[in-house]
Amino acid sequence: MFERLPDIQNRIDGRNIPIDQVGVSGIRLPITVLDKERGVQHTIGEFHITVDLQRNIKGTHMSRFIEEINNFREGLSTRNIGNLAENIRKRFDAKSVSIFVSFPFFKIKVAPVSKVPSLMEYNCKLYFSRRKKDDIVIQVDVPVTTLCPCSKEISRYGAHNQRTIVSIAVRYKKFIWIEELIKLAESAGSCEIYSLLKRVDEKYVTEKAYRNPMFVEDVVRKLSERLSKNEKVKWFMVRAESIESIHNHNAFACIVKRKR
Repeated sequence: MFERLPDIQNRIDGRNIPIDQVGVSGIRLPITVLDKERGVQHTIGEFHITVDLQRNIKGTHMSRFIEEINNFREGLSTRNIGNLAENIRKRFDAKSVSIFVSFPFFKIKVAPVSKVPSLMEYNCKLYFSRRKKDDIVIQVDVPVTTLCPCSKEISRYGAHNQRTIVSIAVRYKKFIWIEELIKLAESAGSCEIYSLLKRVDEKYVTEKAYRNPMFVEDVVRKLSERLSKNEKVKWFMVRAESIESIHNHNAFACIVKRKR
């Protein structure tokens, strides 16, 4: 038998201040993600899980989050994240629960000329919250090349380019694949980025970027136009951050839109 120890968390707190979110972060666990070509993909998710805390309760039992994750027999996946959230909400008798998980997603990508295949990694994020109703946001962070239109215009030889991280986050009316969002993000830059390029491919991507100069403003406007016409999407955020090659700062642009 365990020694009976005082439960400090359950004591009354007299400050009368509720807490919107309290929980655990930095938990890394295996998860499965829907994959358009292979059905599912096994990867690693890093979790941030919270509930609300009533104004009169001193603290939350943090170990219960870990217990609920380890007792979850369905196998963690992006499809059943709502079931885990409900288990946690009930365990804490909470009004709201939120789960944020970030994970790498891998996709085979073929070089543009040599057709050599290689694996590309994309950073993805899923946010699920439940209060009076559920809220789900899926996000992809995709690297592309952008070539500066100003540099091309004013330079006698060449133009500077850089890697730009294009982020697309959506709330959807109809299911949308991660691969669809990746393809959309990659189409918005001066050229796509690849894991493996032969010399013929390097020539191709260099020349393609030069023919297709883009500011970060151009990138987010292009994506905004396309997502505004996408019937699956009801809300979106598009963001581009250019990791500048000739400046000691990054260039940044963002558009957020709720569709009617």
